[in-house]
Amino acid sequence: METTMTTVSVRILDKEYQVRCPEDEVDTLTQSARHLDKTMSEIKDGGKVVGVDRIAVMAALNIASELFSKSAAEAALSEEVEQTVSRLTERLTSTLAEHKQLDL
Repeated sequence: METTMTTVSVRILDKEYQVRCPEDEVDTLTQSARHLDKTMSEIKDGGKVVGVDRIAVMAALNIASELFSKSAAEAALSEEVEQTVSRLTERLTSTLAEHKQLDL
């Protein structure tokens, strides 16, 4: 099945960009553009970084850091859940074995 492409207009730091994307990704694209615009605006308003190129690089680094931090937190949570399930499985197996011995 062929993906239908569409052109979406997004605004970042008061400049409009036309971006083509699959129709089913329009919401994700517009949310991403809003996040990028917000991040770049915060950096620009901070006044310590000058130039759109440098602001864009700093925004990219900030967003990449957010992504990696979230991924690391999710991985830690996943490992914690896995350990909890493993402990519960061991307890359940032990309890079932005890009940089986009592039934004999």
